[in-house]
Amino acid sequence: MKALQGKVAVVTGAASGLGRAMALAFAGEGMHVALADVDEANLARVADEVRARGVRAHARRVDVSRGEQLEALAQSTVAELGGAHVVCNNAGVSPLGAVWENTVADWQWTLGVNLWGVIHGVRAFAPRLLAQDEGHFVNTASVAGLISPPGMGAYNVSKHAVVALSESLYHDLAERGSRVGVSVLCPAYVPTAISDSERNRPAELANPRKEKSAEQLAKEAMLRKAVQSGKISAEEVAQAVVAAVKDERFYVLTHARIKPAIRARMEDILEERAPRNPLAL
Repeated sequence: MKALQGKVAVVTGAASGLGRAMALAFAGEGMHVALADVDEANLARVADEVRARGVRAHARRVDVSRGEQLEALAQSTVAELGGAHVVCNNAGVSPLGAVWENTVADWQWTLGVNLWGVIHGVRAFAPRLLAQDEGHFVNTASVAGLISPPGMGAYNVSKHAVVALSESLYHDLAERGSRVGVSVLCPAYVPTAISDSERNRPAELANPRKEKSAEQLAKEAMLRKAVQSGKISAEEVAQAVVAAVKDERFYVLTHARIKPAIRARMEDILEERAPRNPLAL
């Protein structure tokens, strides 16, 4: 999509971090923005920031793990803003731990938000974008969708699935001759609040394990430090997303220094050897 002004962007996870940055970046292009998140207080503030850029905003509380709420968002976006063109399935959470340490609740929460949130977003908006033969999906994965760092198995699984879903979506649209585009965003560490995503975990998926192991606590501290030390800001990533939409570019890799680890994984696959630890390369 070359021309964005006057069109409508939809952003999930819009109350903070990359979602907020993308919402403001698209507003800066003259797009009206539909914003979704479970954090209603911060969502309202971001909506005001969007309106301050001279465009309209539609804010709605949405739990992306629930398909009916994404369908309701699609309906209300069309009703309030007149359509939908760029759909950013961005909401995400990041519990840590070895794959056998994560509880069933951890897995359900992670896959519900990170994977099912994207599935529901595609299912809700794809028929509308296909009908108008115009639009673009931006699915937020991670470099953890291209490599598999230790200590974050549930997150890795969800993000690898988002990459696979996005690639499949691209092929399905191309097979039908659709002009609807797809991008998959795979950033590394960006200073956001994702390391504190536990604050938004629903009560019914609360972790039944009352105490975390010393190893889990240490990994959480390391993640929090790495996220906050990220050299590329959320605003820079958002501008890369805008450029990818305009250029109709599929893979959006914002951190060039991670590419050797991606290459190493691909080489390990082709050479049929055991995977190397991407954090040790």
